Amino acid sequence: MDRVLAGDPTAPIDGRVRATLAFLEKMTKTPQALTPEDARAAMRAGVSKTAIEEALEVGFLFNIYDRLADTMGWDVPPGDGGYYQIAARRLLTSGYR
Repeated sequence: MDRVLAGDPTAPIDGRVRATLAFLEKMTKTPQALTPEDARAAMRAGVSKTAIEEALEVGFLFNIYDRLADTMGWDVPPGDGGYYQIAARRLLTSGYR
């Protein structure tokens, strides 16, 4: 994961994941440059149309959340404070209900 996040093009991940991440990176960083050809390139790498649609939905939502967090000054809890472990247990037992 560290290699993927660092942008290492040789990170050992599935080609479909790599193509989806590239598509989402372009959508996030240069949305005005995103074209149907970008979706076609992902599909040539084996990403289904449904997977692209779902990735777009999740990507758009996280972009909105990030902008809201920046605007509203929301803080991310510290990683060693225990919050994430509690939240993970809650998600594993209850899901997103």
